[in-house]
Amino acid sequence: MYDPLWLAGLAAAMAATGLFSGLLAGLLGVGGGIVIVPVLFSIFPLFGIPEAVQMKLAVGTSLATIIPTSIQSARKHFAKGTMDVALLRSLVPSIAFGVLIGTLLGIVVKGSAHTAVFAVIALLVAVNMGFTGVDWKLRESFPTGGQRHALGTFIGGISAMMGIGGGTVGVPILSMFGAPIRSAVATASAFGVIISIPATMGFIYGGWGNTLLPPLSLGYVNLIGFALIVPASLIAAPWGVHLAHSIPPLLLKRCFAVFLGITVLRMFWSLVR
Repeated sequence: MYDPLWLAGLAAAMAATGLFSGLLAGLLGVGGGIVIVPVLFSIFPLFGIPEAVQMKLAVGTSLATIIPTSIQSARKHFAKGTMDVALLRSLVPSIAFGVLIGTLLGIVVKGSAHTAVFAVIALLVAVNMGFTGVDWKLRESFPTGGQRHALGTFIGGISAMMGIGGGTVGVPILSMFGAPIRSAVATASAFGVIISIPATMGFIYGGWGNTLLPPLSLGYVNLIGFALIVPASLIAAPWGVHLAHSIPPLLLKRCFAVFLGITVLRMFWSLVR
């Protein structure tokens, strides 16, 4: 069913996805699933991958790529001493619980419902990044007790279901509760490790034996994507850092927001057509 030319095309598309993700990571400091999932969701139809598994395969593959990058990032931030280790330890159980819930939902819900959840969250990210940029601050310290556990569960659940690391959801939440941006970024990098490893295992198990998946897929993780996206993104990230010094940051953010918005519209269109 899938000839060598098809596999070569998919490999090229996966490598291009990694280059695009790495470039944006260097340019804007955004990367991971909020870039990879929309791109994969957009290219999978070009290769005849059935609509029923497009979002799940995009999320599972994205989560797998986050494992090595989040481990590397967390180690660097820990070495610099900017990570709030005490807060991280207190959030581990609730984030892990949220990952369990988010992974189960991501596996069992229909592809259309999964797409709708991602589209809504991605739209909020696009609007905030490109057209508001408001840094909401609710209080000067992170909540304790039940509120802390609820926030941890939310971070883990949404991130696992969307195939994103800890930064997209975690950094804004930590910043809302008084964390300096460097500490928020460092601590959220460790969220990515807690989220990506168990969630990837869940998506592998959940997609095991699904006959709709393309070749070289381990459950809902495409091994071609995993093997090519990570190195390609690492290659392109320095290019983005270099370009960031010559292009206005606001323009870059708005361009990415427009890209994300167009992808979201396509997702909504796929739900109603």
